[in-house]
Amino acid sequence: MSDKQVIIFGGDPAGVAAAIEQAEAGRSVVLVESSPTLGAERIPQTHLLNGNPAWADPNFEAAKKHPNIRIITNAQVEKAAAKDGSYTFRIRRKTSRVDIEKCNGCRECIRVCPINMYDDFNEGIGFRTAIDFFNPNTGDFNIFKEDMPVCQATCPGNLDIRSYVGLIADGEYEKSLAKIRERLPFALSIGRVCPHPCETACNRGYMDEPISICTLKRYVADYEMKNRITAPVEVPDEFHKEKVAIIGAGPAGLSCACFLGRAGYHSVVFEALPEPGGMFRYGIPEYRLPTPTLMHEINWILAHGAELRCNTRIGADISFQEIMDKFDAVFIGVGAHKGMKLQIKGEDMEGVVDGVDFLREVNSGKKWPAKGKVIVIGGGNVAMDAARVSWREGFDEVHILYRRTKREMPASPWEIDAAEHEGVKIQYLVAPVEVIGKDGRMSGLKCLRMQLGEPDASGRRRPVPIEGSEFVVEAETLIPAIGQRADLSFVPEGSGLNITRWDTFAVDKSNYMTNVEGVFSAGDVETGPDIAIRACAGGRKAAEGIMRYLEAKRK
Repeated sequence: MSDKQVIIFGGDPAGVAAAIEQAEAGRSVVLVESSPTLGAERIPQTHLLNGNPAWADPNFEAAKKHPNIRIITNAQVEKAAAKDGSYTFRIRRKTSRVDIEKCNGCRECIRVCPINMYDDFNEGIGFRTAIDFFNPNTGDFNIFKEDMPVCQATCPGNLDIRSYVGLIADGEYEKSLAKIRERLPFALSIGRVCPHPCETACNRGYMDEPISICTLKRYVADYEMKNRITAPVEVPDEFHKEKVAIIGAGPAGLSCACFLGRAGYHSVVFEALPEPGGMFRYGIPEYRLPTPTLMHEINWILAHGAELRCNTRIGADISFQEIMDKFDAVFIGVGAHKGMKLQIKGEDMEGVVDGVDFLREVNSGKKWPAKGKVIVIGGGNVAMDAARVSWREGFDEVHILYRRTKREMPASPWEIDAAEHEGVKIQYLVAPVEVIGKDGRMSGLKCLRMQLGEPDASGRRRPVPIEGSEFVVEAETLIPAIGQRADLSFVPEGSGLNITRWDTFAVDKSNYMTNVEGVFSAGDVETGPDIAIRACAGGRKAAEGIMRYLEAKRK
């Protein structure tokens, strides 16, 4: 910097006084303060009795109005360099959510802010709004909002929850839905099926109870659909010449197609099953996610320049190599539709059907020949779905056997409670050892009682068999639901794709490209079985990686 320019770090009374002194001498002054306000830190109102507070210094207002002083609050120096007697500084300013240049300190934002919080700065006495001012003597430089909240940081989709919930509070439903769709095209579906980890992290829970973030998302999406409001399709007037192949029309694949379309890239989505949706369509029961609701959302997504080809199985109807040759980039999002085996004797008998296969057949419209008793093995949400669907299909009794205790169950607690409320009987600390039957048809399941030992790799205590505790449960149907893997049989030998021992693709997380140039992947085929919103987020991030890849190739 020249001898006419001065930078001062620290907006306490001493720093402000120094800034005014230099400014009066004709120098240009930059005053940098790390806190949101001059005065260094907000002085709690409970300390006013101690005497005149620091922020009452009249120099604060004088500094703000001085034409030679530029004040930068809520900022820190990231880098400094010296050369030939001058200095260069890189300053990073934290997100303020307020346009400081336009703010005039009117406090209207505080008046209309719908979020009340405990006032930590006043030792928890009373409340403050989420957006607040911290120094009544420094005007527009002290109104700020915290950086990314924990709900957004916890959300796998990194949705701007604070913004869209605030818009709902203001009655701006369409704007709220637009904010959601900036990062998530499946507001209707995710609003119904998400286990909402954001609510577990919600700070409001420390005050009374978390905000119903997921239900609010569903509300604004339903509002649009039920009021027949035409959802905007934002695509450019002209598309790029490159085309992208998307294998799998599930949450990841369709999310990828949506964001590619917004950026002006056509995609062709290949789906092996008769209808799109993946696990949304064939894995989640109708009572949780109605098909008409899902298809309403999918049709909107496909309007973003995506062509859908159902009943097209890669490796049978079109080869993987042909797709590689015809398209400029390939995205693989086939999900995890292959159920894992129990690895016990007799599981190939008639009457044994895997959980994801059972749900797929029921969701496809097949009426299951339900009779007698059904046993579901597993403790996840697929097991809960299979059990509750079994009731609806007409089985006389529905039992879930789980080898650990209720505390270790990976299923959402409300799903477990709903299953029990509907009459599903859950037996804990029980593991299957053999399917028994006659003439190839099962008639029961031999089991062992278990006890919990030391924690295993998952962090849960390992179930240990109790010697001599064998017993038999009579049943006509067995539904194992102990996990899924991706079916990668369509990938030919010699493709070069790096497939892990968990039947997933290893990708570069910076762009979601696999080890083969131009081939990208996300969703359950990349992470292993996970929640839907993470698959949607992976599809969006992969789309961004594909865009950067194609732009680089174009240059």
